[in-house]
Amino acid sequence: MANIFPRWSNLLPLKIAVCAGTAAAGVALAFAYYATPKTSVVGYQPSQPIPFSHKIHVDQLGLDCRYCHSFVDVAGHSNVPTGNTCWNCHQHVQRDSPKLAPLHRSMDVNYPGYDGKPIEWVRVHKSPDYVYFNHSAHVNRGISCQSCHGDVNKMEVVYQVENHSMGWCLDCHRAPEKHLRPLEEVFNFAYNAETYLNNNPHLAGQGVKTTEDLGLKLKEQFKINPKTSCATCHH
Repeated sequence: MANIFPRWSNLLPLKIAVCAGTAAAGVALAFAYYATPKTSVVGYQPSQPIPFSHKIHVDQLGLDCRYCHSFVDVAGHSNVPTGNTCWNCHQHVQRDSPKLAPLHRSMDVNYPGYDGKPIEWVRVHKSPDYVYFNHSAHVNRGISCQSCHGDVNKMEVVYQVENHSMGWCLDCHRAPEKHLRPLEEVFNFAYNAETYLNNNPHLAGQGVKTTEDLGLKLKEQFKINPKTSCATCHH
């Protein structure tokens, strides 16, 4: 009896399966790429309307984080500086720099292109809408800027250092003592735990002899017992 279907059709189911699998993988990869917020990608480094250098302002000039991010230790969200904050200095310093044209347009009523509009900084770090994160709760319990944002004081242009994933957050919640600092050192980018112990020998009398001891001491002192349940951040 003659074959109804040609011989090549024997491989047709396999070919269909391979094509379908490839298409599904392509769709999944495309969705992951385009649906993942840029602000969760390590290395994300957007250009800003004014090329603000943290290295100059923080590392060289010693500007405190809270001068620009004035809500970081009192509010759930850290603010970006308004034009007024920048204008306090730059109406006198580097006033004629072409890099500051957006600031002049925003603040200088005598500037030819003045429009009074706020500077549109591009956000670098952003938690998803379904995640609750409180900046002040962390800063006021000894978590430094560096723990989440890296050595910002060395950055010419700020970029994403950590992925801020759920697993990354949980690692800290499960062992917070590894990241804790004395409150007066939270905004000190030059902080070193061993140096701190050497400069505070009285701590040895309290049983604090190593950096691990210091972390555990601070955890006890601040009464830190982070939760790891879903409802902690998703509520």
